[in-house]
Amino acid sequence: MHDFSFKRGKLYCENISVASLAKKHNTPLYVYSHATLTRNFRLLDIALSPVDHTIHFAVKANSNLGVLRTLANAGSGFDIVSGGELQRVIAAGGDPSKCVFAGVGKTEEDIELALKKGIYAFSAESEPELIRINQIAGRLKKKAPIAVRVNPNIDAKTHAKITTGTYENKFGIAFEEVEGVYERATKLKHLHIRGLQMHIGSQLTEVGPFEKAVRKVAPLAKSLAEKHGIEFFSIGGGVGIVYESALESGDAKWWRSPKRKNLLTPAKYAAKLISLLKPLGLRILIEPGRFIAGNAGILITRVEYVKQTGVKNFVIVDAAMNDLARPALYDSYHQIVPLTRQADDHLKKNQVCSDVVGPICESSDYFCKNRMLPKVGEGNHLALLSAGAYGFVMASNYNVRPFPAEVLVKGSQAEIVRKRQPLKQLWASESIPKWLK
Repeated sequence: MHDFSFKRGKLYCENISVASLAKKHNTPLYVYSHATLTRNFRLLDIALSPVDHTIHFAVKANSNLGVLRTLANAGSGFDIVSGGELQRVIAAGGDPSKCVFAGVGKTEEDIELALKKGIYAFSAESEPELIRINQIAGRLKKKAPIAVRVNPNIDAKTHAKITTGTYENKFGIAFEEVEGVYERATKLKHLHIRGLQMHIGSQLTEVGPFEKAVRKVAPLAKSLAEKHGIEFFSIGGGVGIVYESALESGDAKWWRSPKRKNLLTPAKYAAKLISLLKPLGLRILIEPGRFIAGNAGILITRVEYVKQTGVKNFVIVDAAMNDLARPALYDSYHQIVPLTRQADDHLKKNQVCSDVVGPICESSDYFCKNRMLPKVGEGNHLALLSAGAYGFVMASNYNVRPFPAEVLVKGSQAEIVRKRQPLKQLWASESIPKWLK
């Protein structure tokens, strides 16, 4: 479910016409729905209500201050992977004591900052990291709350670049070695052993891998609770979203179709896992990012040219792979729709097989290839749906292109939550050596 829909033939975000936002703020433009963010958070919260739990939004998915404040207000904690993300959470009004700190390469500065701010726990990914955390905590005269990230060697059945729970991946400590690591951690006097963590991958669309991982790791969590008094078990994030029928998935009727009975939802996710987790008597942490933010955001772009060759119809737009990298990086699918919808019978007759491409000087700069799309022309606008997660956060200044603007919509209110980057800012921190003058 989400809050982007066509009303009277015009695409709306909640109660505001998307075309009016494009006209006012120009393009490329990210637009986020407050209602969708909060609804997705609550769906997970309700689904997990049979167990003591906390939700920690994965800041890496979308770190905009407006988005983080929205989720902090909803009661979310945060999953962070850098000192910069922690600072963003604090700037947005988030509570550091509800932050869990993951990532394989925490620096001394990261660890010191997190200890001073009082985070809930570090998810340690190696023994050298535990030793470093212990040393810094000792220097600061603090006890560092830690969990160890276990790698359960479970195939998440997702894209190879976003699977994280097999021994081919850099994350966590091998399942067979974890108990020994906890035993040795008890000898590090500046550590407070607080929990166990795992995360097997992102954009999972079936519950099977989650269930398999929890079945394997739950007995370990129970054993660690008995031996070391851990208080929580984090099962990570990874619940996927709908990309191919993104627009249609905003309608509750679409979900009731028998064709969608196998799609993963928070209710189905919880139904399989609660019976495995509840007997542990531990607090259960989850760390969703994409599920909360993914379908809460879209990217608006303007058509610059339509270029027809003997083989292809290229729709050249002003957004590019530097604004939304997922198609270039993962061959990801994003549904693309014009901001104005034609009648269905006319729409079917007025479609063209098209490649939607950006202006960047390499062939990987595309948003779709060989897709049947409504015929569009110069000056028309398109919306790339399900762009709220791993969109702006992965943007770059490639080809000396400034970052796009971001807007947050709540009902009939819309406000810029990130101004478009001024072009001169791209080289403002640079200088030319005197010996080149």
